[in-house]
Amino acid sequence: MISKYLKYLLPVIIPLIILILPSDSFGIVGLTLIEQRVIAIFAMAALCWVLEPIPIFATSVVIIVSELLLVSDKGLWFFKTPSPDLGHLINYKTIMATFASPIIMLFLGGFFLAMAATKYRLDVNLARVLLKPFGSKPKYVMLGLMMITAVFSMFMSNTATTVMMLSILSPVIALLATKDLGKVAFSLSVPVAANIGGIGTPIGTPPNAIALKYLVNENSISFGQWMVFGVPFVVVMLFIAWLLLIKLFPTSTEHMNLNIKGKFLKTPKAITVYITFIGTILLWLMGDIHGMNAYVVALIPVAVFVIFKIITKEDLKRISWDVLWLVSGGIALGVALDESGLAENAVNAIPFGSLHPLLLILGASLLCLTMANFISHTAAANLLLPLIAALATTMQSLLPYGGEVVLILAVTFAASLGMSLPISTPPNALAYASGNIETKQMAKIGVIIGIVGVLVAFAMLFILNKTNFIG
Repeated sequence: MISKYLKYLLPVIIPLIILILPSDSFGIVGLTLIEQRVIAIFAMAALCWVLEPIPIFATSVVIIVSELLLVSDKGLWFFKTPSPDLGHLINYKTIMATFASPIIMLFLGGFFLAMAATKYRLDVNLARVLLKPFGSKPKYVMLGLMMITAVFSMFMSNTATTVMMLSILSPVIALLATKDLGKVAFSLSVPVAANIGGIGTPIGTPPNAIALKYLVNENSISFGQWMVFGVPFVVVMLFIAWLLLIKLFPTSTEHMNLNIKGKFLKTPKAITVYITFIGTILLWLMGDIHGMNAYVVALIPVAVFVIFKIITKEDLKRISWDVLWLVSGGIALGVALDESGLAENAVNAIPFGSLHPLLLILGASLLCLTMANFISHTAAANLLLPLIAALATTMQSLLPYGGEVVLILAVTFAASLGMSLPISTPPNALAYASGNIETKQMAKIGVIIGIVGVLVAFAMLFILNKTNFIG
């Protein structure tokens, strides 16, 4: 009977214990009261997301409200009482701004594209064209979806790719029975492939671009060189992920009749949707040419669709607002970890320099993987890579194992493999919004892929170093 209530008690009791513990209990020198409160909020969030005593979007709201009350400069007066160990109060506007983060705008644009695509049957027609070569067996159709998703993710925003591919996925999933586990496999295949695919090129995901800032001079890596090891890694991990999905979530459907009937509509509104859809994807792909980033481009379809009444106020009621709240909570948690100084202090508290080089590479990768499950991949890379790069230049013992190049790349790959929770990445949150996935199902596949991915990256970089390709 007690265990039944643990999922409600633990998210309350453990954070309260963290709040009343002495600051020196955490092994972090100079831990401030603000940082201790952020640890408590982090623990509460992690437990709520895993145990789900309340809806996971509600957890995000609780995170933001807790931060405003406990660690903001406009919080409750007795939490702001000046003291030497109080620490840095976070600007309340910074916390509230997570509700209107550029990432939220990217999601909004994605939702508009997906709604318009469904409304004017663009998703059905795209599925009919793109998936035709992959036959009728569910596992091969899913492999086709994953391959298409991964290729797109190498050259455009993972979130934008997921939006596009989920619109293609909808008519495919409709062919499966209501309680068929294959629905889970198909729904997970797109975010998993998007997260993995971004590793393939330097522009595929922000952590890759961050890594390139530290891979300079004699350690510099060209676009082509990155793809020489990035693409094989994507291929191997994609195959492993595909095998895991069909093993863990087997479908009871033997054949999928992908002879999807339909034709492209030719009404003025449908043509507007087609042009906007294609135009948005092209703008996402050519960001370096026109100068707009993915967030700005995402708002173009929003404007076009409301101006031409393609998306009406009735359609707006069907947007997954809970997903936007869910993502904003993840962003707010990252803001608190960063702005309070806790993330930097926690990383600095780990004695990296005393570790064996191989343990350092593996340990730093696993740390980055863990962080990337709770905060954005970009934030995890931004927090760890400066420290890792600085440390690597001073460690001569790393040289036989590839030096700082191997260490930086291992951590960078690990950043993109954090995909255990709906808040881990925007593609995960978008897929969760489909309603076909439970958090524990996402966690099961995410944890396995994360750990296996780190080990595969470790082995691959070791081989590349031995063949003198890097290092």
